[in-house]
Amino acid sequence: MKKLLFIMFTTFCLFLNVANASNTEINKAYQTKQSDIQVQGVGKIIKVLKDDTQGSRHQRFLVKLPSNLTILIAHNIDLSNKIENIQVGNTIEFYGEYEWNNKGGVVHWTHHDPRKKHEDGWLKYQGIIYQ
Repeated sequence: MKKLLFIMFTTFCLFLNVANASNTEINKAYQTKQSDIQVQGVGKIIKVLKDDTQGSRHQRFLVKLPSNLTILIAHNIDLSNKIENIQVGNTIEFYGEYEWNNKGGVVHWTHHDPRKKHEDGWLKYQGIIYQ
């Protein structure tokens, strides 16, 4: 039992280190106004926005990172499944392309690229990966 608890604690600590390192890259990109960089991170959903239906359809929501930086996730639902029952307060993991703006930035390309010209991204919500 002690060994299992130790393994669980160690795994959790490693997850926190990876999440903090990933979110550090986003914070650095925001501070230096960088765009077009692949980022991975984790944060809490603070607001679910209305889907953008102009052109390619995107599911949109705001995520607060542990550093308190807020980013917009724009997930293309013409190329990937929409996250059903997404809830404010829940945690989401993401991998995609960061674009700077003065409000915190946007992460998009959180899906596969059918043309194979862009690195595939993903979202992980409640144990399910959306690409």
